Amino acid sequence: MKKIKVFGVAMLLAISGLSVACNKKTDPTPVDPTPVDPKPGQPIENDSGLPTDIVYNNEPSIMIHYVRYKESYKPWGLWLWSEGLEGAEYEFNYADDYGVIAYYPLSRFNNPKSIGFIVKQLFSYAGDNVWKKDDIQSDRFLDIDMLKMDEHQIYNVYLSNNMAGVFTDPARKSVMKAVKYCEFDSSTVIKLEANDNISSVVLKKNGTPFSEASVKVSGKTVTITLNEVADIADMFSVEVIFDEDTKCEKSVSIRKLYDSNFDAKYNYDGELGAIYTVEKTTFKVWSPISQSIELRIYNSGTPKSVDSNLGDDTFVKYDMVKGEKGVFSYEVDGDLEGKYYTYFVTNSSYPYGKEVVDPYAKSAGVSGLRGMIVDFSKTNPTGWDKVTYLDYDRKELTVYETHIAELTCSDTWGGTAANAKLFKGFYETGTTYTKGGTTVKTGFDHIKELGVNAVQIIPFFDQANDELNMTFNWGYNPLNYNVVEGGYSSNPHDGYVRIRELKELIKAYNDVGISIIMDVVYNHVNGLSGCQFDVLMPYYYFRYNADGQASNGSGCGNETASDKYMYRKFMIDSIAFWTEEYKLGGYRFDLMGVHDVETMNQLTAKAQTINPHVVIYGEPWAGGTTALPAGVEAAVQGNARDYVGYGQFNDHMRDSLISGGLTADYSRRWATQNKWVVDPQSVVTGIKGITMDGVGPDKTVSYATCHDNYTLHDRVRVADTSNTDTKPEDYLSEEVIEKMNCLVNSVVFTSQGTTFMLAGEEMLRTKIVYDTEGNPVMAKDPDGNSLGVYEVSGNSYSSPYKTNEINYEWKVDHIDLFHKYQKLIALKQAAEGLHAVEPNEASVEGDGNVIKVTFSMNGQEVVAYHTNGAVKKNQKGDLCQEYVVNTTGYSLYLDTLGREFNSTSMTLQPYETLIMIK
Repeated sequence: MKKIKVFGVAMLLAISGLSVACNKKTDPTPVDPTPVDPKPGQPIENDSGLPTDIVYNNEPSIMIHYVRYKESYKPWGLWLWSEGLEGAEYEFNYADDYGVIAYYPLSRFNNPKSIGFIVKQLFSYAGDNVWKKDDIQSDRFLDIDMLKMDEHQIYNVYLSNNMAGVFTDPARKSVMKAVKYCEFDSSTVIKLEANDNISSVVLKKNGTPFSEASVKVSGKTVTITLNEVADIADMFSVEVIFDEDTKCEKSVSIRKLYDSNFDAKYNYDGELGAIYTVEKTTFKVWSPISQSIELRIYNSGTPKSVDSNLGDDTFVKYDMVKGEKGVFSYEVDGDLEGKYYTYFVTNSSYPYGKEVVDPYAKSAGVSGLRGMIVDFSKTNPTGWDKVTYLDYDRKELTVYETHIAELTCSDTWGGTAANAKLFKGFYETGTTYTKGGTTVKTGFDHIKELGVNAVQIIPFFDQANDELNMTFNWGYNPLNYNVVEGGYSSNPHDGYVRIRELKELIKAYNDVGISIIMDVVYNHVNGLSGCQFDVLMPYYYFRYNADGQASNGSGCGNETASDKYMYRKFMIDSIAFWTEEYKLGGYRFDLMGVHDVETMNQLTAKAQTINPHVVIYGEPWAGGTTALPAGVEAAVQGNARDYVGYGQFNDHMRDSLISGGLTADYSRRWATQNKWVVDPQSVVTGIKGITMDGVGPDKTVSYATCHDNYTLHDRVRVADTSNTDTKPEDYLSEEVIEKMNCLVNSVVFTSQGTTFMLAGEEMLRTKIVYDTEGNPVMAKDPDGNSLGVYEVSGNSYSSPYKTNEINYEWKVDHIDLFHKYQKLIALKQAAEGLHAVEPNEASVEGDGNVIKVTFSMNGQEVVAYHTNGAVKKNQKGDLCQEYVVNTTGYSLYLDTLGREFNSTSMTLQPYETLIMIK
């Protein structure tokens, strides 16, 4: 993820049940609603084109009327959800004199007591998963008991884009009565507030009126004081009576009851999940607040709703027993290996019960809908016992970041068609591509040929995907953390296949000395409401703002609470499981700044007890403002001195080299400009492996590009097209962009710390945007004129495979660049001077346009000179004296411009890296 993954995306609140990936698309399809505000008080002309003759449902239904006072009706729709039903998009389907109408039967929402909603732009207008709300940003609710049914069995409500109220009449004079909040303020006090005066209330405990309390009603507020401390497992609710005809019942939120007393009573250190042996399987799940949990054992991991032929919904159920620390458990005798299971949970937040997958499940059926009971001794490929943890110093790692599908989805990959986009393709050997008489290696063989010693794979844990109809997705939409993503397996229905094929992949890379690093995303879940964490322990596993709404430090609608004892335990247990079972070499933590330092320190220490050589690093930032409690230290860059055993990305170095990340598209920096001097000190600091005072190479990942933002080629090209002062005829040539590319990573690979690169940079990768018919899109200026170059994507998380592919035609076209990367990678791995704990020597020369780096390799001195495009210019941008290097006594290791080496002196040229050995 980026520092802020979502641009201009309204936060999705806790109850919304969002079921889409958090990586919102940032380049929405343009909408032309003629954005002219109407006269004050006048609704705009209805341009929806919707029918006005209503076909009645003949069953209880909801009718939401909506009027707008600006722009167009066409882009707008609703996001609706209810108890037990995750949120989904609904279009307006009728129109009348008031505006547009959303008319749907209540049976579609499981006949709920309450429906939550927001008004938002439809994905079909705004672009997939782009969230743009109307003027009213907050979640709103329709309590059905508060509404009166008309002669057509319809409950009518009226909305406006510029008024927050939910009205019961078209004149918008009568606001629907509603309870704003109802929650425990302490273990003995309940507080609630409504939007209208309350007549009386009835407190209920487990569905029965409860009188052991004093009740004080004061206008719109109520305070209830219990005579004894509430048991967190009891279900408290309040029936709120406004008048004889208007009443509703609300559950009492327990959000504020997770205090130190709760921790002392319920924190649990034992093993959780399905603990398998041939003789029996023991199921354990932590849920102190739940009244009951039913274990369901299935023969099939495929529901009939997914596949009517392969699916089977029959199950055997067992009532789990609640024991010490709030752990529900049950032992089932016999060999359950290969069967699937879920939990049906009932508690105060889910009084009607909800079926969920065990968060500790270690495999699953199709699309992660049912957990699997696994005998891991049956998952190991031949020779797995000989796979060992690779002994690399983190500072000699050359990490290659890629995605399971992007490595093999191009027609140029040349491998077995059935293996494309899958684990099996990722380790298939013998693949090549030929163009114009030149044949190059592709896929796995390409990675081996390149020479990297670590591959970081964008998330391959189980994601909220339709595994039978996979589309490209980066994978930052977590579903089941300890389960392998089945969409990359050859058979998503069988939970064993995904495990075996991932192990085969890891073994294949391990056999040739390449460590696999897993990209992990513990900072948020795909959708909070209804996820297993929320169902088992409502309000516990996530952070909330003072107003009770989910904090959004991830930029994805929710943030997990690593500071809570049991989520910290979950993260540690999860990392330990992946490290031990899959023999992984390391982890990249997405938005590590959402987590706290203590959790990261503990999980790193645990992983090191299993793999002493494990390499852990992360993004030392969040995706927004977190709700981390006061006094808890966030794992952000400013606290890196307190990291123990793990590191962070050095975005300072990236930004000083290329103006990457979230900086302005038209900006250029030290390596990507050619007109004037740019301060090189941040580059030099990065070369030394320093991110900030006191934080050196052991905690630094040196890089310029990753999956987020633009590739190196595209970063430079966008700087051309985004600068309105630059004319197309003055755009940098592809030849110059290739030189810049090589210069940037020449600096990175002669730097201290862990070295990191994005897959495809070694062949000048680009991410071209394609239209719906698969044609490349031309970039245009603000007036719509073609700029003569293709539009490129800086956030391709759900773009087509074609945009995200590794196209091996690039390798043929830029084979010389590929060979230069080979040399740089070999140098980084061999040079002990680039593996030091202390920073290496780097200095600035030539008016700031030359950087000299000195280090050792096999006891010999190595000198690298890096020059940018202004090497022959002074501070004013005027031509100045050329920079000459004394080469006497040196031999050439690499000249990225391919010039003939002169053993006496060399005059440096723009965008050159000259590396010599003495």
